[in-house]
Amino acid sequence: MLGQRQGIIVWLYTLKQAKMLRRFGNVHYVSKRLKYVVLYCDMDETEGLIAKISSYSFVKKVEPSYKPYLRMEFENSKPDKAKEYDYKMGI
Repeated sequence: MLGQRQGIIVWLYTLKQAKMLRRFGNVHYVSKRLKYVVLYCDMDETEGLIAKISSYSFVKKVEPSYKPYLRMEFENSKPDKAKEYDYKMGI
């Protein structure tokens, strides 16, 4: 079973070694134009993997994703009165 996962963004100098990053986790996206890889791994392994990946010579920078730490419950999310009227119109 999958536990909590966290994304790691790996900025590269060249994309030749992007395929090698598959052994650290699931490669979700590779940007050819901006030269970065989005990699998903378990949350408890994230810090160790960041240290290991950043030690490679082809890696420019490694950043963790902060999405697991963001609150997704929004307050004051009532729609406007004008929009509410449009929704009830029933077109």
